[in-house]
Amino acid sequence: MNITHFKNTPEYALPATSTVALPLGEPVAMSASHGVERNDGVEAGIWECSPGRWRRQIVQQEFCHIISGSCTFTPDGGEAIEIRAGDALVFPANTTGIWDIRETVRKTYLLIG
Repeated sequence: MNITHFKNTPEYALPATSTVALPLGEPVAMSASHGVERNDGVEAGIWECSPGRWRRQIVQQEFCHIISGSCTFTPDGGEAIEIRAGDALVFPANTTGIWDIRETVRKTYLLIG
């Protein structure tokens, strides 16, 4: 059994930031993450993103818990969801839409592929 333990996730040091893959307008959001991918198709990690808007294109199902920050997520064809620190979400596989980060967001996540 291999247990992955991310200690002190609010303060966990992440690597250098990079531009999000599909930014929409200014400011361009910058993100950083540290994840561990297992051999069973599951990835877990910590992710952080600065303010900005961008398109989500993850194909895997995702569970995430928001540690800090605030934003909205508007799924394609759906209503905007207000998200704040302490919230948890489950995205079905192939959920696409627009992230609008107002205050830097940090989350833990689990991708199930």
